[in-house]
Amino acid sequence: MTVLVDSNVLLDVITRDPTWFPWSSGRLAELAELHELAINPIIYAEVAVHFSSVEELDETLGADDFRRLDLPWQAAFLAGRCFLLYRKRGGARRSPLPDFYIGAHAAVSGFRLVTRDAARFRTYFPRVEIISP
Repeated sequence: MTVLVDSNVLLDVITRDPTWFPWSSGRLAELAELHELAINPIIYAEVAVHFSSVEELDETLGADDFRRLDLPWQAAFLAGRCFLLYRKRGGARRSPLPDFYIGAHAAVSGFRLVTRDAARFRTYFPRVEIISP
């Protein structure tokens, strides 16, 4: 089974976050034993802000470790609809649409999602199996 890896989990490992590094690195190691780990262009972009070159980023997010997936058009539609629902429920405009796109990608593709931001994903994508602390 494919597990989409949210950028916050990747950044915990990359930055060796003092609070979250143990959980995130441990979960990724466990999941990699049994599942294919994947990222998409949005996750890649969110992680890219911490790197000065694409080569350095590509070395860190190696193709042998993370399958790179295209974003399905159906996910774009679902992300937009869920974001609209979020806004109608009073959600802040500053909440990033990319999070909804990541959740929608997992939903339409039948992927599991490993993240530390479980609440929003569970609310708007209840069929996605969330792996979180």
